[in-house]
Amino acid sequence: MMEKLYLGADIGGTTVKLAVINGDGDIKKKWEIKTNTENRGASIPQDIHVAFEEALKELHIEKDQIAGIGAGAPGFVDTDTGYIHEAVNIGWKDFDFGEQLKALTGLPVWVDNDANLAALGENWLGAGRGAEHLIAVTLGTGVGGGIITNGQIINGANGTAAEIGHMTVVKEGGAPCNCGKTGCLETEASATGIVRKAKNALTDFEQSILKDSIVSGRLNSKEVFEAVYKGDELAVTVINDVMDTLGLAIANLAIAMNPEKIVIGGGVSKAGDLLLDPLQEAYNKYALNRTREASSFGIAELGNDAGVIGGAYLVKKNQ
Repeated sequence: MMEKLYLGADIGGTTVKLAVINGDGDIKKKWEIKTNTENRGASIPQDIHVAFEEALKELHIEKDQIAGIGAGAPGFVDTDTGYIHEAVNIGWKDFDFGEQLKALTGLPVWVDNDANLAALGENWLGAGRGAEHLIAVTLGTGVGGGIITNGQIINGANGTAAEIGHMTVVKEGGAPCNCGKTGCLETEASATGIVRKAKNALTDFEQSILKDSIVSGRLNSKEVFEAVYKGDELAVTVINDVMDTLGLAIANLAIAMNPEKIVIGGGVSKAGDLLLDPLQEAYNKYALNRTREASSFGIAELGNDAGVIGGAYLVKKNQ
């Protein structure tokens, strides 16, 4: 019997990650193309179609071997149709992505939010492998989330379930968020938020080893975590504050769905235990005891492949 294959596409603001994956999760080929955001991202469906056509030709794979395409987009997605209500980083607004890609490729297409796909990928083959109840948090330039309950990704009434980056965590005087609100979790716990908070803290910690980087505008979140490792007081204060806020947010989420696994991914998660230790401590402080007993934390294992693996799994689950 002919092996069924799945195509995964993970659309980001700068690149579209693509992969051909089999039913066991083995990647036959993975690559990326530039995200063309000109003309409000109008050419992206065609770019993905051409890239997949060329790859299948190169791998000598017939189209009838392909079960479908699973694609992730950073925005508000109607998962029934693949319609994108808005994806700010790409320029999409009321964009019929799913139908366009289906018409171009002649293949079944499933579309979901990119953080949801990362959650599915980690649930299939990564740190959340086999968990029926999972919270996945992606910490990068923003904060994303995916929630799996009873083995199913949660989308909600209009596709905004698990948009945890937009939980309000600072009621008054919070930093503005690109969603139009202020004080969102994304403004506090993202890489961008960590850098902003470090800059603001400099007046209280003039002797910080981060001073030169802050003053020159070169500072990034990786450097703040490295300074935590060296015992820098500014860095320790900022990271403890950020993880306290994130731990509180996750503890409150956990009350709603009682996870067995909480997976932290995204670029910021590369800090490993420097992130996980204070986060676990904060979560333990705020979580209901019985909820806490059921759950464990882990750093995401699939890295940049989580989205395309999740895309393949989305197709596999819908077969």
